[in-house]
Amino acid sequence: MTRETAWQLLQEYTQSESLRRHALAVEAALRHYAVLFGEEVERWGLVGLLHDFDYERYPAPPEHTRAGADILRRPGVDEEIVGAILSHGDWNLAEYPRDSQLRKCIYAVDELCGFIMAVAYVRPTRLAGMEAASVKKKMKDKAFAAAVSRDDIRNGAEQLGLPLDDHITNCIQALQPISSILGL
Repeated sequence: MTRETAWQLLQEYTQSESLRRHALAVEAALRHYAVLFGEEVERWGLVGLLHDFDYERYPAPPEHTRAGADILRRPGVDEEIVGAILSHGDWNLAEYPRDSQLRKCIYAVDELCGFIMAVAYVRPTRLAGMEAASVKKKMKDKAFAAAVSRDDIRNGAEQLGLPLDDHITNCIQALQPISSILGL
């Protein structure tokens, strides 16, 4: 699957601009990590772009991710991509454990990218000049972006073997070049 085909699929299944932006953010973060870890940037990017493409039509677990996996398998999308997408949902861990760097990364960046974007929306300078300390301060405020799991963010960094500050910094750096596309 090419990125263009993946983008068309995302547009077909996802009408929400905010969900499309989230997909672009997760794609950017995974591409960033692929470079850091010496992995296949295009493959990792596809996982990020498509990880929630089925969410609007199938929002409830376990249908979310599993319906998307069925859709992706029909044209023969690489099983590594499909498995990584499935692994980001806790309900699929028995079959799709986070046992590869890609699977750990999709889990690690998903919630964090959403949280960083929420923090950016309330900052006058958005992503410009954002530091890990700003994100961590907002993480302490339980009312801010309450739906975002702080445990998932911390556990994601731990699974990557990175200090939380480094993980947050990596994701901020990944999003900054696409800030205008993200509306930030």
